[in-house]
Amino acid sequence: MSNNNFAIANEASLYIHIPFCQTKCFYCDFNTYAKLESLIPSYINALESEAIFWSNYFNKTEIKSIFIGGGTPSYIPSKYIEKLMETIFYKFKLTKDSEITLESNPNDLTKSNLKTYYKSGINRISLGVQTFDNSLLKVLGRRHSSQNAIEAYYLIKESGFKNINLDLMYGLPNQSTDKWVDTLYQLLSLKPLHVSMYALTLEEGTPMNEWIKEGKLPKQNDDIVADMYSKTEEIMSKNNYLHYEISNWAISGFESKHNINYWKNKTYIGIGPGAHSYIPPYRFSNIKSPREYTKHLNNLNLDEFNFRLINNEKLKFIDTSEIINTELEMSETIMLGLRLNSGIDIEQFKIRFDINPLDKYSNNFDELNNHNLIEITEDNIKLTPKGRLLSNEVFLKFF
Repeated sequence: MSNNNFAIANEASLYIHIPFCQTKCFYCDFNTYAKLESLIPSYINALESEAIFWSNYFNKTEIKSIFIGGGTPSYIPSKYIEKLMETIFYKFKLTKDSEITLESNPNDLTKSNLKTYYKSGINRISLGVQTFDNSLLKVLGRRHSSQNAIEAYYLIKESGFKNINLDLMYGLPNQSTDKWVDTLYQLLSLKPLHVSMYALTLEEGTPMNEWIKEGKLPKQNDDIVADMYSKTEEIMSKNNYLHYEISNWAISGFESKHNINYWKNKTYIGIGPGAHSYIPPYRFSNIKSPREYTKHLNNLNLDEFNFRLINNEKLKFIDTSEIINTELEMSETIMLGLRLNSGIDIEQFKIRFDINPLDKYSNNFDELNNHNLIEITEDNIKLTPKGRLLSNEVFLKFF
């Protein structure tokens, strides 16, 4: 396949998008849809078609991680997840320790569907908790309560899953630092092995963004949000969680393989509407409409798997595509690598690009170092605590 002008990676990650939701949260701008349940059976067939399409290229590539996200994968009947996983295991080469995550909502989970997930090979559950404050859950448009989340967490553990991630959000309207600290201690009482915590980002077109513009909800103060983040670092550190990425904490050994693959700017394949892929030097995304995606994939001739068709009308499920040149690949590798607590491995960067990053970006790093935003050692370049608070400003230096 050398005539396809892209390199087959030795290892890669696989993302699978399930766009269905019972209701859409007020802050969400992801490619998700409510009231499309009738499409689910044919949609799963379409996902399998795309998986088979890509497996023709990647049948010898080790898939180190799979993330089934959305949307709400736990909302659809579990038999469809099982069916999809059978195809994935059959068509791709998974390693013995592949991390296979399913994203879920607390009030979707039952003993029955968790048993199906476990039997299908899923070994990690990511639970969308967001907050343990019931009043804030209503502000977010979540359809579970704090008690639902706690009960779901223990049900997941009882079902045999050890590796559980909890998603939380801070910087919410009317959320004080004290309320956030209460959430952190509630979290710690559960002792999950992995936690993702993100500040609320207001996105154009979402109900919450409009309500804040109209003054119906207060916009959170940036200084309070920064204080929440600092409290999080302090409290999680005291409780033996490794802060391995700007927004992620884990008990040592349970860092997310899937996310680390993104942050190291390595190959990933996205399956489903709106899913993004990076197969160097190509980066591309699928069309967003689940109906259009399903129509095209269920009519795809799987014998015509020529990657150069990515820009050809025969591959109608591809929406956007671009070729990432070396300059952009280097700057993106810097930006993504700085998200990791370990930072940029200087030697690995030299091996990948045949140049020392300290030489390539000497002016940038000198300026950042002078402002105490980065720390440079013999082996690594990484953000300081101040740099993590101002990470977006740091990243802009490389574009």
